[in-house]
Amino acid sequence: MREINASIPFDKRLWREDIAGSRAHAAMLGAAGIVSPDDAAAIDAGLGTVAGEYDADGVTVDLALEDIHMATEQRLAQLIGPAAGRLHTARSRNDQVATDFKLWVRSAIDAVLAGLAGLQAALVMRAEEHAESVMPGFTHLQVAQPVTLGHHLMAYYEMVGRDRSRFADAKARANLSPLGSAALAGTGFPIDRDATAAALGFDGPTANSLDSVSDRDFAMDYLMAATTCAVHLSRLSEEFVIWASQPFGFVALSDAWSTGSSIMPQKRNPDAAELVRGHSGRIAGCMMALTMTMKGLPLAYSKDMQDDKPPVFEAHDLLALSIAAMTGMVESVTFRTDRMRAAAEAGYSTATDLADWLVRVADVPFREAHHITGQAVRLAETTGCALDQIPIDALRAIDPRIDRRVYDALSVDASVAARVSHGGTAPVRVREAVARAKEALAL
Repeated sequence: MREINASIPFDKRLWREDIAGSRAHAAMLGAAGIVSPDDAAAIDAGLGTVAGEYDADGVTVDLALEDIHMATEQRLAQLIGPAAGRLHTARSRNDQVATDFKLWVRSAIDAVLAGLAGLQAALVMRAEEHAESVMPGFTHLQVAQPVTLGHHLMAYYEMVGRDRSRFADAKARANLSPLGSAALAGTGFPIDRDATAAALGFDGPTANSLDSVSDRDFAMDYLMAATTCAVHLSRLSEEFVIWASQPFGFVALSDAWSTGSSIMPQKRNPDAAELVRGHSGRIAGCMMALTMTMKGLPLAYSKDMQDDKPPVFEAHDLLALSIAAMTGMVESVTFRTDRMRAAAEAGYSTATDLADWLVRVADVPFREAHHITGQAVRLAETTGCALDQIPIDALRAIDPRIDRRVYDALSVDASVAARVSHGGTAPVRVREAVARAKEALAL
């Protein structure tokens, strides 16, 4: 029972938040006249000493003390005597742990937001470097249309921006203080919940004591945002894994972010990218674990909720490591733009440009233009040449409305330059997007 009941092996991680919440609570008790000024001062000083000990030596794991809250209170009693017993007046471990956990998640979100801003900065700087570099754009992993590498990287900038907004939204929803809700029904003591909320940086106190102690939406919000973020990181990792393979050869990963083989000296394995991709599954598993824990719980607190913290801690550690690794890979990777351009030129990726030219210049309905272009592609495949290398007589044999002006549209450079619609891949649009991003990130 002692082993299954104890949470100190993992909730010791909350010691900073537990100390902060207890000091705010003690200060409020003193200001409200619920405990004497001398006792409030002694509690505060004692908690400061405990914090110093934890910071220097860590938290001793004693299963008999069950959790970080009891460990701290027991050590406080050793330091200041009976006055320590007044600290728990007008609160319960239920509102205490909810407050501590919210404080921890809030700090975790701040750390993730900073890391994601760093990743965005890396993406933006590399996108600016490659605003004109041509590569194939894919659908179904088949060459579709030419795009610029800068445009491709800025797509991930947008994804990460949405991730940041989800974490910011989660933090905003979470920023109400449960402290003072006590076990589930509130308290009869004349406490000042606004004061403790302000002292801890919350926007205010929560509105319902039952909801306050039973709510773990803030943790699920964090995990759901983390899962979506991890999926985005996994997608970019998958790109690096594919691009680093010999058939593609689009990138060369730096030695710092790849590994060698134990027996094959020629290998450079994209292990960091593969591990980021793998971590996404574990993070999604953490989200599902907490969701399943919470789904059947009646109000208010149940001991099942002790299992809320391990998945959040695990997911945060994995996500922080994944963000750091991805940032390092983006910053250091060598893009082999010659291979990218060659792949774009080899895949008939400007076929749509031929169809668009027929519509725009020859006034051909698009469906008919699509059919004409298909014939041109078949001819190119048969003769083994690129679209812009088909002789004009052969193109006119397919459709007499085609003239030499079509060649101005069939190069990959002309193709990307023509995509000037808002959000398009044209270099001018990429540079505009980069400029906006640099301003947003204060780069």
